[in-house]
Amino acid sequence: MGAGIARLLSAHNYRVVTNASGRSVATQARCSANNVELLPTDLNLCNQADYILSIVPQRDAVTTAERVIAVSSNRVFAKQQNPLYFLDLNAISPSSARANDELFAKSAPDIRLIDGGIIGGPPNLKDNGTWSRPSVVVSGPNDLRDAQPSGAHLAEVLNVRHINTTVGSASGLKMCFAAINKGFTALALQSLTTAHALGVVDELQQHMTEFSPRLGLQMNGSLPNMPPKAYRWILEMVEIAKTFEEDGGFSRDENLFHPMTEIYRLVTDGTELAREDIWRCRAVDE
Repeated sequence: MGAGIARLLSAHNYRVVTNASGRSVATQARCSANNVELLPTDLNLCNQADYILSIVPQRDAVTTAERVIAVSSNRVFAKQQNPLYFLDLNAISPSSARANDELFAKSAPDIRLIDGGIIGGPPNLKDNGTWSRPSVVVSGPNDLRDAQPSGAHLAEVLNVRHINTTVGSASGLKMCFAAINKGFTALALQSLTTAHALGVVDELQQHMTEFSPRLGLQMNGSLPNMPPKAYRWILEMVEIAKTFEEDGGFSRDENLFHPMTEIYRLVTDGTELAREDIWRCRAVDE
């Protein structure tokens, strides 16, 4: 997702920068391949960027915010004319988003946090020269369209939709959407696995085509690409479960997403497919 957004921004004449020091050679090579300029420190990053887009695995969401806050304590932003915007676009629960908002308000009030989530696949350049883009939903009192410089243009390029002024709403919408899509993928995995054990996969596929063609297409489209990403979906299921309990009012016993966490853990730890390198596979396909 981050690579796709970097390509989209670069194609619209934005300078895209990151600090990938300490990351793998493969990660740094992907940055270069996607027109992302490498900076040596977080301080350089925050001094040169107008907007920081945090798009990381859930386990790194808080750490990424804390890295930016740690740099802001040096008050290096005070000389800048425009405030730094931090777009938290990670797949986290509303309570996690609210906790990050409180962290910024307490420790880095000069940085303007925007709660957000990305719904849909990565940006992709189509054959006709236009871009397919996900929906970037955002919420909270800070509106990217009011930001300087170029906030309104950036919001248009990223397909940003500001849904309301409440921190946590955008993250919650992302959680609810992901619950349906990735919850369905987990159900489809169990169903097809059981059908295989019973020797009725072909019959199941035939009946899905006949009676539920749209679900059949979704099932066959989502499963092949899931295993290499399953490790990231484990914590996403945890965040969805938190959302449904804390904001949806469901008890732990009523929550479907604790066992779904274990399904994706099984795929991650118990299958060879999960150990495929999605970037290597993508390069071979191309």
